Amino acid sequence: MATFATSDQLLVIIDPAARQADGEAVRIAKDVLSAGATAKLCLPEGPEEFARALGRRGSRRPVVIGDDRALVRAVTLLHRQRELAGCALSVVPVGDTALAESLGVPRGAVAAARAVLDGTERRLDLLVDDSDGVVLGALGIPPVPVRSAAAEPVPVSSGRGWYRSLVRTLAPRPPRLPAIPSPGPARLRVEVDGTTVVDLDQPVEAVSVSTGAYGQASVEVRPLSVGAEATPLLASGHTVTVVGADFRYRADAVVSGPVRRRTWTVREGAWGLTLPTGR
Repeated sequence: MATFATSDQLLVIIDPAARQADGEAVRIAKDVLSAGATAKLCLPEGPEEFARALGRRGSRRPVVIGDDRALVRAVTLLHRQRELAGCALSVVPVGDTALAESLGVPRGAVAAARAVLDGTERRLDLLVDDSDGVVLGALGIPPVPVRSAAAEPVPVSSGRGWYRSLVRTLAPRPPRLPAIPSPGPARLRVEVDGTTVVDLDQPVEAVSVSTGAYGQASVEVRPLSVGAEATPLLASGHTVTVVGADFRYRADAVVSGPVRRRTWTVREGAWGLTLPTGR
């Protein structure tokens, strides 16, 4: 692990979606980062400018202010440039940030920005598929959409945006509504390290894959239940292959497919994320 001095030079890339979602949180994060380090700010207008800015970071440590999609985009770019091994990424989550928070990034602009300045690099496993796509957290088949309950409106005057942002930061996270049911069972062959967990003759309700421990993926297959609930099939290994008829999957915040075959391989400690010291 590596700790960072506040004198580090930072490249702060502010995703356009973050500026639209919560401009006040973005401003707070910029102020904290600029007060604690030499920070160069970049405001890309789209994915191409985002990629260009990240590619031209030089010796500056990249910091992404944005949602989960921006985080995945940054890791994907660094992976495809084969620069993940030597780059510690930092993120200040703004917007839909369930993935970032599950990885240990603090909620709130101030806490997340302080972690960027004073935190520790933690090496995390990565799932890489055979099309060079990456998965930071988990993937699911079929891609079950999830609705988030809307936050309650905050009754403050329009001229006190800083107060709105503070209340939004301190307020408890609203509960998530149940996942929207999947359209129906699928017939998939799931192999882990070459061993078949379930074959095409057994319909399944869902398959989930996530990075586990010791550089392995954790796999859960839920067979179609008739009457009593079926016991999930569990497996772990370094390589997971799924075969089926035109299936889609959700990897982190992105839905991909349809594909008929996809293989994911665990890359142990492949990328670095700055987290509060001790996490």
